[in-house]
Formats: sequence, structure tokens, C-alpha cells
Amino acid sequence: MAYKITEDCISCGACASECPVSCISEGDGTFVIDADVCIDCGNCANVCPVDAPVAD
Repeated sequence: MAYKITEDCISCGACASECPVSCISEGDGTFVIDADVCIDCGNCANVCPVDAPVAD
């Protein structure tokens, strides 16, 4: 199961710098997670100030 980033994302980028497999990139207004690369570690969810990354 991978994580996804909800519309609550404020595009701060905190999640991207914490991802050990670099599967988070800046999208159109929010960051996005490549589900095929995500290893479900939860680092993104742990550092997000608005709890935007959630388990999918």
C-alpha cells in the first residue's frame, strides 16, 4: 500500500526531502507521490505540518 497526498497539501516540500526513495515531486499546486515507487515508510506523513499524506 502506498501513500497519497490529499488536497490539504500546502506545497511546503517537507515530505519530499524526507522520502528515502525520492518518489515525491512537485505537481500542479500540490506535491504528488509515485505509488509505484513508494515503499510505505510513512516518513512523509510524519513530517507533514497539515497531515496531507495518507495511506492509500
